[in-house]
Amino acid sequence: MTGSTLVGALVVGLAVGAVGRLVLPGRKAVPVWLTLALGVAAALLGAIVVGLVDRRPGGSPLLPLVVQTGFAAVAVVLAVVAAGRQASPDPAARRKEEV
Repeated sequence: MTGSTLVGALVVGLAVGAVGRLVLPGRKAVPVWLTLALGVAAALLGAIVVGLVDRRPGGSPLLPLVVQTGFAAVAVVLAVVAAGRQASPDPAARRKEEV
């Protein structure tokens, strides 16, 4: 993995994390720093996956960008959706609220 790949993953992760905060509707239970960190971590994971799978010497520079963006987007969406759910500690209390 080269330095440009790391910088690219950092930029992609930060961009996807920031845009993900703006695009997803509703109140977010996840702090901004966590969405940015998840975007960067997932983009780095995408860069590693591309590095392991794509062994061609003159590979397309577009493939790592697409994979990094996809990994980061999925991670940010999953984190925001999972944190947005408010689990009730007692299932019986939940049924009482619905009635």
